[in-house]
Amino acid sequence: MTIANRAKDSMLKAINTGHKTVIALSGGRLGATAADMPVVKLTTTGRTSGRARTVMLTAPIHEEGRYVLVASKGGDDRHPDWYRNLVANPQVTLELIGGEGPIALTARTATPDEKAALWPRIATGDDGYAAYERKTSRDIPVVICEPS
Repeated sequence: MTIANRAKDSMLKAINTGHKTVIALSGGRLGATAADMPVVKLTTTGRTSGRARTVMLTAPIHEEGRYVLVASKGGDDRHPDWYRNLVANPQVTLELIGGEGPIALTARTATPDEKAALWPRIATGDDGYAAYERKTSRDIPVVICEPS
């Protein structure tokens, strides 16, 4: 891993830790939304460690018990660890900050047709996702989390 990638990863982890801290200290009153999207706490199982791994993400689409997540990693050319974890083990736990959860869900990568239908709603909800898509040559996975 390059020094630049290590620095990016450290920055993203620090932001995530800070977000978790704000939520914990405020009892969920602060940090429940980002860019007008609900924030969720996603817990996956580490693909090599087998340990629970938790990350804070936005859910640009959530409806009828289904949550849609975007594995953008800020437009990085690498998939985020949480995505690689759920590909290895699709059983996840998701908690809507200030709302429901934790709930057990099964996560899967959207099919190309599903992504084509969802992406306009995702990119309209947050210009950041469209910018991330322009920034990378990687196909950014869209993840659908649904009841098992």
